[in-house]
Amino acid sequence: MIAHERWMQQALKEAQRAYDGGEVPVGAIVVHNGQVIGRGNNQTERLKDPTAHAEILAITAAANTLSDWRLKDCTLYVTKEPCPMCAGAIINSRLKMVVFGCYDEEKGCCGSLYQLCSDPRFGVKIAVKGGILEKPCLAIIQDFFLNRRKL
Repeated sequence: MIAHERWMQQALKEAQRAYDGGEVPVGAIVVHNGQVIGRGNNQTERLKDPTAHAEILAITAAANTLSDWRLKDCTLYVTKEPCPMCAGAIINSRLKMVVFGCYDEEKGCCGSLYQLCSDPRFGVKIAVKGGILEKPCLAIIQDFFLNRRKL
């Protein structure tokens, strides 16, 4: 559990970068053999790209680092439960594990709304662990939207 928390702290730093840039504060990192090989934070507004979610950007960076789209020995840490698009990218990239912070009861596809990563019909089973540093991961999102409502 300690290692998961250590890596989630780094994902939270990415979420803070998104927050500071006016983006929904979600951050992600990809870890391989004890090293961060990909980082991402939401950049949909900045890039004007609906696919520029933290998970997608971190997965792309990791694939570029390894020069391989198969991330079978890698773990993704993300501050919020992945959406359907990101869960699809997780499945396609063959990640070994996804660890996320706060649950997303409305759009989460790694356990809340759906469990795409463990669906045997995709032919890939990805381990999923949620609720790591859940309170700070949820707090940064709640703070972001509370402040936006004040504007």
